[in-house]
Amino acid sequence: MLLSVVGIHCRLTHRFQFLVIILAVTSQKGGVGKTTVAINLAYALAKSGKKTLLVDSDPQGSVGLSLTRESRTLDGFYDSLSSPSIQARHVIVPTRMETFSLVPAGQTEAYELGGSPDVTAQSVTAFFNEIGSEGYDVCIVDTAAGLFGTTAMILREADAVLVPQQAEPLGVRSVPTLLDALVKMRADNPKLKVLGVVMTMTMPHLSESKEAVAALRKILPEEMVTKAEIRRDDIFIKASAKGLPVGVMPEGSHAQKSFDELLTEVRSKLAI
Repeated sequence: MLLSVVGIHCRLTHRFQFLVIILAVTSQKGGVGKTTVAINLAYALAKSGKKTLLVDSDPQGSVGLSLTRESRTLDGFYDSLSSPSIQARHVIVPTRMETFSLVPAGQTEAYELGGSPDVTAQSVTAFFNEIGSEGYDVCIVDTAAGLFGTTAMILREADAVLVPQQAEPLGVRSVPTLLDALVKMRADNPKLKVLGVVMTMTMPHLSESKEAVAALRKILPEEMVTKAEIRRDDIFIKASAKGLPVGVMPEGSHAQKSFDELLTEVRSKLAI
């Protein structure tokens, strides 16, 4: 089952007059639940009736590996960037859900080995301009960790950015630095809105996890940390093994509730 969710770009094209919001899901390092947030937030958005596109821009192909193993054989985001003959609409993969489509990372070997000169800021801009003609309400882009390379180019196109952060002490300490860097990126993209941090893999029964969440809420303004938290749960591993968002799993309603709550906050901040 092909279902997948970052980079939201609000672009009104001159030719097609479609308003598309690009939301990037970004982190400073891997393993913080970024792809989980992107996939399940995108599913929640599509379930609410918004026509949603999930773009996998991580060369590791995390969205594809989570949702469909076939994605390694499909053209995708990086193929569209590097080959003028592969248009963005040609790499969009529909799912069983009418309002939910995805773009896999594609053939990424060159990018995993250090990048490619074929990817330029102009090619990234062109990709999202093409997506703007396809009638989507929101485009969520799952980015590679770090604020450099292709991720930096995507953030220059995005309307908003959401930062997942694992609820553990060492990671929390680096969050203010990351947010400062994102704010500075507004010099290149004045419309970029930093939606804030969503705490992931929280474990309310573990004092260290609770203290990490409390510490972040203490050092950041209230509006910069979402009220919704994503708890550590075996359901995410089970869902990934089946290639599904958690909300599709019969036993996944409790986990999906957190993403529905997160969606409510995101929609309020973006007015969508």
